[in-house]
Amino acid sequence: MADGEGAVEGVVAGGVADASLWRGRRVLVTGHTGFKGGWLCLWLQHLGAEVSGYALAPDTDPSLFNVARVADGMASVIGDVADADALTEVIAAHRPEVVFHLAAQARVLEGYRAPARTYLANVMGTVNVLEAVRGRDGVRAVVVVTSDKCYANRDWPWGYREADALGGFDPYSSSKACAEIAAAAWRDAFFSDPAHGDLGTSVATARAGNVVGGGDWAPDRLLPDLVRAARKDEAARLRHPDAVRPWQHVLDPLNGYLVLAERLLADGPAFAEAWNFGPTDDDALPVRAIAARVRAAWDGAPGWTPAAGSTPHEAATLRLDASKARSRLSWRPRWSIETGIARTVDWYRAHLGGAEMRKHTLEQIEAFVHAPDG
Repeated sequence: MADGEGAVEGVVAGGVADASLWRGRRVLVTGHTGFKGGWLCLWLQHLGAEVSGYALAPDTDPSLFNVARVADGMASVIGDVADADALTEVIAAHRPEVVFHLAAQARVLEGYRAPARTYLANVMGTVNVLEAVRGRDGVRAVVVVTSDKCYANRDWPWGYREADALGGFDPYSSSKACAEIAAAAWRDAFFSDPAHGDLGTSVATARAGNVVGGGDWAPDRLLPDLVRAARKDEAARLRHPDAVRPWQHVLDPLNGYLVLAERLLADGPAFAEAWNFGPTDDDALPVRAIAARVRAAWDGAPGWTPAAGSTPHEAATLRLDASKARSRLSWRPRWSIETGIARTVDWYRAHLGGAEMRKHTLEQIEAFVHAPDG
């Protein structure tokens, strides 16, 4: 039995992830080659967990996965969550106690370009993870990461709460709502109902805002687009400069996922539900405001211009209400968006300067952990 395996005693909700609860604990991360998955795996390694990952190869070059040598401290398996048999074999081989499911097609515009593939990855990928877990003893907690875009968006000026209606105008958003519905169905039908047996597994879903952070090179995302433009000394082209989004550094929602998993391990049924992890109201800002902050942090990089031509529909306003996580998990953002952007620009500048980026990324995680509570 690994040192971290077994009951979680005396856990206190909130604050920041507790290293004593992760040391030696077997954890599987799907999507570990991606931006958020890479940061999460480095943090789990830093906490002393025994980490395994299952995902497609990185789809950008460079990538956080390669630049920060994420695979150095874990068992990395390249594969597709749409391949149920391969995924089941990985879970059987690595016997995780905690599963973080992040593997997904994660871009709105790519959802328009490849809607069937988006549903296959985001809906059936989630079903495959839940089915693979259902067939294994020992998996105690599953955190299915979806998106703030899973809500039926009404362009409300207030934040969406976990009980609000799910939906989605575009394929990506809709696929995330479907993933939420699937996770709830598996939780109710197979992981909660005594008629199906007590499998000892608690399933929760997590919905986060728009994240920033070093190591993201994906196309059609604001921060990577701004960084690419700054490097070229060009003005960035913004699709929807007035669109309001809940911005946060990537470490803030990841901290939420870790704290949530800790509560699932300690008292699963009480926390096996949907959770929002969003910024304060002050950090729900229009795209143009984020562009201005990046410009200032990058020593006056060129500004922006509206993108030419028509663009697919995207919601004008999206805010998250994370009061439930603040109240019941004692979770709260630790970095403001100003700090998050400063850390993001610092990360890219360090990479351009030839820094050792695994070390630099871990140092940012340490700075986040020791930041004053927000």
